[in-house]
Amino acid sequence: MTPVLPSQEFDPLVELSGCWTTALAERYLPVRELAGARHECVAGRLVISPFLRASESFAMVSLGCLLAPAAEAAGRHVLGRVNLTVSPGLWIQPDVTVLHTLPATDEEDRWVPAGHCELAVEVSSDDNPGPAAVDRPRRCAEGGVPWFMRVRLTRDPARVDVRLLALHRPGGPDTVARAVSGERLRADAPFPIDFDPAELLP
Repeated sequence: MTPVLPSQEFDPLVELSGCWTTALAERYLPVRELAGARHECVAGRLVISPFLRASESFAMVSLGCLLAPAAEAAGRHVLGRVNLTVSPGLWIQPDVTVLHTLPATDEEDRWVPAGHCELAVEVSSDDNPGPAAVDRPRRCAEGGVPWFMRVRLTRDPARVDVRLLALHRPGGPDTVARAVSGERLRADAPFPIDFDPAELLP
């Protein structure tokens, strides 16, 4: 007689690998102890990033405050992390998201169409670079997002490097403005931008 083995508990991270969609994410995410982590999806594969460092969180909030006045004057809307969605099997979560069109439905509120986004921002640090598999500038370009900003923090010495990229220039993404702590990052588009990256340090 064959013994009856206890059924194994269903683990969506294992069982749904390569099959993730926004519909499955609605049903199974967040997963237990990973509830506070960043959950992104590329080609149906879930990518989970580590928890934020305090310095990264400070930079995100500070940058949102710095961008908001000029962005709002230009009819844009500054948000934090959203599920910026290119397709049902491809979404990313920028650290700061600037929309030109606010979500119009409950579905869009949960899964913001990438076509609504004007500028996506990625904040990282030398010892917490984030998963390379996501390649957020590439994913934004695929979704029609025209602008991307990279913020890179260094702890020792305390330094911030900021780059503004135009994603749809001939030949691929092009750095149109760059500054480090003690300099001014200035650009006229996607709306007037003018700040010292040092303002993003605690």
